Amino acid sequence: MTYTSYLALDEVLGAQRPRSDEHDEMLFIVIHQVYELWFKQLLHELDELQRVLVSGHTPHAVRVLRRVLTIFKVIVAQIDVLETMTPRQFTSFRARLDASSGFQSAQFRELEAVLGRRDERAFAHYPQGGAQRAQIEGAMSRPSVFDSFLAYLHSHGYAVPVDLLERDVRKPVEPSPGLQKVLLQVYADDSGPSTVAEHLVDLDEGLQEWRYRHVKMVERTIGDKPGTGGSPGAAYLRKTLFQPVFPDLWAVRSEL
Repeated sequence: MTYTSYLALDEVLGAQRPRSDEHDEMLFIVIHQVYELWFKQLLHELDELQRVLVSGHTPHAVRVLRRVLTIFKVIVAQIDVLETMTPRQFTSFRARLDASSGFQSAQFRELEAVLGRRDERAFAHYPQGGAQRAQIEGAMSRPSVFDSFLAYLHSHGYAVPVDLLERDVRKPVEPSPGLQKVLLQVYADDSGPSTVAEHLVDLDEGLQEWRYRHVKMVERTIGDKPGTGGSPGAAYLRKTLFQPVFPDLWAVRSEL
């Protein structure tokens, strides 16, 4: 076993295959491959987070959330690297991308699902019976991170409304006045569960920061042109801004 074989570096470093001779295409490929690796790690960490939340283990949940938050800071910071490429430099090889688009990232769609997105449009363009479609559909049929948080609160003795604990997890989370009363008590107690709740707010904010930086990067690179592969580009990305994945945790802020 060597460093190269353990990390499968021959495969990893051989996976960058530019389709033009333009200098900046390599950067574009590397950045997006690294994003996919981070998405894979985020899915891995969120799976662990859900497991420890359901078990009611506060210290472990906090540790995993801190790691997830740090990864989000890294992927947001990577946009700074991508923005060193000017619009003209991107245009020099953009046509070589053909129909490929970041909108096709199945891992990011799965990540959205794990965080609570329930929208068939997220997988509508993936072929029926395909592995990627099954991956996203599967995530949308399982409890989300917020469902696991509700189970965590219940295990710590909080009176989470039964209809939420037994809800159809295939449907999106809707704001709940009953749950908001519980969350106010969580914050009033100011113990482990309130720390977990605040880290989930940090996670929600980190996702929204990623979305904002992403749309501004697209706007400064291609303006309002359609994205590659005919995707809506910045017009669609703007619609995703300021949509919290944990609405109840934000709704209680004015009463704390």
